[in-house]
Amino acid sequence: MREIVIDTETTGLDPAGGHRIVEIAAIELLHHMPTGRKFHCYVNPERDMPPEAYAVHGLTAEFLADHPPFASVIGDFLAFIGNDPLVIHNAEFDIAFLNAELVRAGMPLLASTFVDTLSMARRRFPGAPASLDALCRRFTIDLSVREKHGADIDCGLLADVYVELLGGRQPGLDFALVEADGGMQITAIADRPVRPPRPHAASVEELAAHQALLATISNPMWNAAA
Repeated sequence: MREIVIDTETTGLDPAGGHRIVEIAAIELLHHMPTGRKFHCYVNPERDMPPEAYAVHGLTAEFLADHPPFASVIGDFLAFIGNDPLVIHNAEFDIAFLNAELVRAGMPLLASTFVDTLSMARRRFPGAPASLDALCRRFTIDLSVREKHGADIDCGLLADVYVELLGGRQPGLDFALVEADGGMQITAIADRPVRPPRPHAASVEELAAHQALLATISNPMWNAAA
């Protein structure tokens, strides 16, 4: 099962008010495990950067001016996500911005199904904080790399949160994706020492002890059956 974790950074909160995407990232999951394949790019929003947005992600209009507009990267992004389900935290926000950019480029709206991890968290932990930061702290996921919001970093954190919201990995058991026969397969990684197999045949002493035990049983049922 292939899923795509995605995240965006923007110039503001409302695409209907002229706000644009400035960064987009996507991570491929296979059976809920990251494969190492990802899509990431910065986007020239072709407008100014409001101070409140800069305070969130630290991206300046000058930095973004050297990057392509969204219309130039949308083809690669759509090819990466394909028709597979998306995993998004607060999906309504990101879907609205992506669709606004698609409309601006004269393309159809996203048809992908999606999983909203914000809704998942609120159902599982009613009344508790459900931001990505809060969920990382709840599941003891390292947040040291997240000085500011960033689509690439947030995608990696969300992939870990998603696994935990699904129930988490079994303690003491880890998995890895390996390439085999032209595809990706899941294999278990065991960190326990290899032990030699136990002998199955009884020793001479064990056979003698067994016969001595049988001799103490009067009228054994197997004699009646004979």
